[in-house]
Amino acid sequence: MIYITGDTHGDFKRRFNTDSFPEQKSMTKDDYLIICGDFGGIWDQETESRNEKYWFKWFEERPYTLLFVDGNHENFDRLNSYPVKEWHGGKVHEIRPHILHLMRGQIFLIDDRKIFTFGGAGSHDIQGGILEKDDINFREKKKQLEREYIPYRINHISWWGQELASEDEINEGISNLKINNDEVDFIITHCCSSSTQQMIGGPFYKPDVTTDFLEYVKKNVSYKKWFFGHYHDNLNVSEKEILIYEQIIRVS
Repeated sequence: MIYITGDTHGDFKRRFNTDSFPEQKSMTKDDYLIICGDFGGIWDQETESRNEKYWFKWFEERPYTLLFVDGNHENFDRLNSYPVKEWHGGKVHEIRPHILHLMRGQIFLIDDRKIFTFGGAGSHDIQGGILEKDDINFREKKKQLEREYIPYRINHISWWGQELASEDEINEGISNLKINNDEVDFIITHCCSSSTQQMIGGPFYKPDVTTDFLEYVKKNVSYKKWFFGHYHDNLNVSEKEILIYEQIIRVS
């Protein structure tokens, strides 16, 4: 079985307890729950804080295997420090044996389904900009933004440039898709293509390197269903594109 849900931002107990997700009672470690980015379980500055270790242990005790693509709200310095392994035909960061980060531009064969994954997204909650901790005016800028209730982020503390796709990740994604004749069953991402994003939010959302690459995917790849998060809503955007947030849906 494969289940998919949206952004969790580290809030796991409410979404994944047996009352909210009773289907897990019949699952095994050969069944999968996939989070469409903003996992939030790797966020703290210290290496595997006590809170993170608690939740990693909690997920390891669940009957299923937890998979996730990265969102924009992840600590990429730490996420990218985990060992890279080959798993079901693609590359993963192994957080724990049954907690795996599905890396960008990969195609995994799970339950006889080919699944293309591409995490990441541009942050929209940064109207106040990205602050640098070593800026001599850091405290003053931070206080001013907070006084005016303007959202901001701090580089390598609450924001990372790796939230957007790199050229290498895009090229690897294109190569893996071509190896599979540009045909997959499912696409799982955090954000969506530029044109789909325009449909969802109009001028509020601006295209970027990630949404533009996903626009290429939308135009050139044959797929059955595309699941994505990021926009905090549950919506069938089209017959094939599904924006998911708090729902947990079975796809296989």
